[in-house]
This record gives sequence, structure tokens and C-alpha cells, in this order.
Amino acid sequence: MPKMKSNRSLQKRVKVTGSGKLKRKSPGAGHLKSAKSNKQLRNFRGDKDVAPGFVKGFKQLLGKKK
Repeated sequence: MPKMKSNRSLQKRVKVTGSGKLKRKSPGAGHLKSAKSNKQLRNFRGDKDVAPGFVKGFKQLLGKKK
């Protein structure tokens, strides 16, 4: 039986922390910034946690055990 391949697109978008949590970038921060408020742009900075409902499926796609 061949090994499970990890989902490459998800691997580029999500990072796993040392404690096993998943971190992601905020969507919408890439372009068209002049139309967005400074408050919005400020809130795009930094990494966010992945929502709890997605964690189990994401870890499965990444090939993580837990």
C-alpha cells in the first residue's frame, strides 16, 4: 500500500505549531488595499488560528496523526 500524499496546496497555506495547532494567514490582504480601511489592514497582520471545525480535516489532509 503506498503512502498517503499530503495535500500540497493546504501545506503551503497552513503551518503546524510545535504544540500541534494550525496557523493561517488572513484572506483579503493581498491586493486592492486602497479600498480597505486602515483598521481592516491592521487586522490582516499576523497569523490566525484555524477554526476548530476545520482542524480535524486539515490535519488529515496534511498527513498528521493528531
